[in-house]
Amino acid sequence: MTVLLVDVANTVGARPDGWWRDRAGATARLLDRLAALPGTAPPGPDGAPLPVVALVAVVEGRARDVVAPAGVRVVRAAGSGDDALAAVAAELADGDLLVVTADRGLRERLPLTARVTGPGWLLTAADRAAG
Repeated sequence: MTVLLVDVANTVGARPDGWWRDRAGATARLLDRLAALPGTAPPGPDGAPLPVVALVAVVEGRARDVVAPAGVRVVRAAGSGDDALAAVAAELADGDLLVVTADRGLRERLPLTARVTGPGWLLTAADRAAG
């Protein structure tokens, strides 16, 4: 049973769909899509089923005030999103944790027990969950 911890700014920026014109709107749309993942078992980064029990999304900057959809825990970074992600990862490190980010600097700050994958995997899983 896996908890997904999502670097939302990094994931929103992974697809050049005009997100920069409305960061908060792009974040809200992504969170709505991700809300379908808890309770499912999409193919994981290794292809094996990944039972998702919870989704934690770290938001920052202009997107900090977005509404959290049902089923998604939103952590609102008061300062650096990377600092908030590293802190939440440390809190969740005792369980099965999959962190979604392409940020190499952040990856180096994560607990050794955390698995990491890039936004492409998460976007594909969200697309599949949306049907």
